[in-house]
Amino acid sequence: MNLDVQELKRAVVGKKLVTVHAWNDLVKEAVEKKADLAQLLIEKKILDEEALAQISAGFLDSEFVDLKQLGQISKEVLLLVPEPIARRHGVIAFGKEKDKLKLAMIDPNDLETRDAIKKKTDLVVEPYLISKGSLDYGLKQYHTSLEAEFAKIVSKQDTADEKQKQDVNEKLKEMAEEIPVVRVVDTLLEYAIFEKASDIHIEPQEKEVIVRYRIDGVLHDAMTLPKVIQPALVARIKVIANLKIDEHRLPQDGRFKIQKDEYNISFRVSTIPVFDGEKVVMRLLDESAKAMSLEELGFFHRNYETIIRNVKKPHGALLVTGPTGSGKSTTLYTILSMLNTKNVNISTIEDPIEYRIEGINQMQVNPKIGLTFAQGLRALLRQDPNVIMIGEIRDTETAEEAVHAALTGHIVLSTLHTNNAGGALPRLLDIGVEPYLIASTVNAVVGQRLTRQICQDCKIEDKIDAKEEEELRKEFNIDVLLAVMKREGFIEKSVKTLSELTFYKGKGCDKCAHTGYKGRKGIFEVLEVSAEIQDLILKHAPTSQIQDKAVEAGMILMWQDGFIKCIQGRTTIEEILRVSKE
Repeated sequence: MNLDVQELKRAVVGKKLVTVHAWNDLVKEAVEKKADLAQLLIEKKILDEEALAQISAGFLDSEFVDLKQLGQISKEVLLLVPEPIARRHGVIAFGKEKDKLKLAMIDPNDLETRDAIKKKTDLVVEPYLISKGSLDYGLKQYHTSLEAEFAKIVSKQDTADEKQKQDVNEKLKEMAEEIPVVRVVDTLLEYAIFEKASDIHIEPQEKEVIVRYRIDGVLHDAMTLPKVIQPALVARIKVIANLKIDEHRLPQDGRFKIQKDEYNISFRVSTIPVFDGEKVVMRLLDESAKAMSLEELGFFHRNYETIIRNVKKPHGALLVTGPTGSGKSTTLYTILSMLNTKNVNISTIEDPIEYRIEGINQMQVNPKIGLTFAQGLRALLRQDPNVIMIGEIRDTETAEEAVHAALTGHIVLSTLHTNNAGGALPRLLDIGVEPYLIASTVNAVVGQRLTRQICQDCKIEDKIDAKEEEELRKEFNIDVLLAVMKREGFIEKSVKTLSELTFYKGKGCDKCAHTGYKGRKGIFEVLEVSAEIQDLILKHAPTSQIQDKAVEAGMILMWQDGFIKCIQGRTTIEEILRVSKE
C-alpha cells in the first residue's frame, strides 16, 4: 500500500530517521528519477520492508502481521485462497476462527479482492497488512504443502507398481484422477478464466514446475509447483484434452471445453517435449464473446474509413498482417460479422475455428486426412460463396487459390505473417503468386499489433521532458509524427515538440492489479492498394518503396496510430515502444 508524501514525511522525520533537509533531498531525487519515494527509502536503507509496512499499518488503521514469525500456516487455511489469486493480488490466508478468515494483504484496502474471497469462502474477511518479504514467505508455503501431498501420491503409485507391475500408462491414468491433481488443474483453469488470461504456460524446470498466465499480452507468474507433480499434472491435462498419455517424445495438440452459466471457454492444448519434461501451453478462447465493432477494436478516422470503403467492394482480397497473438483473427471475425447478412453466403476454412459465428459455414483444417487450406478452399468455391475467409495463407497453393477466388468475383479475407502492411504484397510474390494477380485482386492490407490499455480507474496525466523526447527521437521520426497529427486534426498547428502535449499513464489500483493497464486494443496501419502501388507490385518493388508510396498517399503508420492513441489517453508511450520492437 503506497502512502502519500506527507504521511511518509510525518513517519520518517517524526521518528528522526532523517532530518528535514535530508528528507527534502530525497523527495527531489525521487522526482528527478521518477522513482517511488518509499522504494527509495528502502534502497538507501533508511527503512526496511517490515518497518515501512508497520508505518503504513498505522496510517491505514490496519493491524500488521509478520508471517515469518507465525511459521507454518495450516494447509486447510492456506488453500482457502488458491495460489494464482494469492500471487496476483498479494494475499495470504493465515488463520480461521469460526466464520472469520484472517487475510494478510499487501493492500488491505483492496475491497474487490476481499469481496471475491468472501464470496468464494463464505467467510467474513479480516484484513491484515504484510510486507512484500512476508508475502513471499507465505507464497513458498503453497509449494511445501503441495509437495507433501504429491509425495504421498507418488509413493502410493510406486508401491502399487511394485505389487501389481502396472504399466506406466495405467499408473499415469490413476495419478491423473487423484483428487489433489484434479484440484490443482481445476484451480489453474478456473483462475485463468477469472483473470481473463489468454494463455496458460506450464513449464518444467530442473527442480520445479512454473505456471504462468498471459494477461493483456504479458506473462505473469501464477504458481510454482513441486517437480514431483509434473507427470501427474501433464497426464491430467492430456486426459481432459483427449491426448495420448503415454506419448512423451512427440508434440501433441488437442482441445476441450468448460461450459458454465457465466462463461463458455474452449481450451486449445499444445504439448512439446523439452529438456526437463513436457511443456504444456493452453490457449483460452471465449466462445460466448460477442463480435466487436471496428471502433471497439481501435479503428478510427482514416483507418476506419479505408476499411469500410474496401469491405463494400463487390470482390477482391483484404489481408491482415502481424505476428502471432496480435489480434488478426479477431479483426477478421469483426469484418465477417459486418458482412454477415441473410442475402450472402459466407464460408470459412480455419485452423482452428476460434469463435463460432451463427449464420457462417466454418470448416476446420485437418491435414491428417488431406484437408488442407488449399483443398478446403477448392471445395468451398463449389459451394457458391459470396465471402470466403481463409485462416492463413501459408503456401503457394493456398495463395494462388485465394487470389483466383478474389479474381472471380468473391470477397476473400485472410492473414499473413509479415511485420507491416507493405510487406504483405512482396510476401505474396515470394510465395509464388504472379504480380498481375496480386495487383488486380488485393484491395487493402491491415497491419496491426495489440497494446495494453491504460486502466481508466487510475489514469493520470503524464508529461515528458526534453531529455525523454530526445531519447524518443532515436527510435521514431518525431517531426513526421507531429506533422501527421496536425494533418489529421489531433493537435494544434502551433505544437512543435512532444513535451507540449499531455500523455497519460495508469497509477495502479485494485481494478488493474496495480499494473496500470486493463484490457488490450489494437494499433493499426491500413494500406489501400492504389494504381501507383499496383504499378510498384508489377515492378517487383521492395517493401520500403510500397510503404513509402502508401505514406505519401496519406497512410498512418502503426507507431503513429499508437502515439495518437497515447494523447487520447488510451495507451502509453512505453507500450508503443514495447510493441514496435516485436
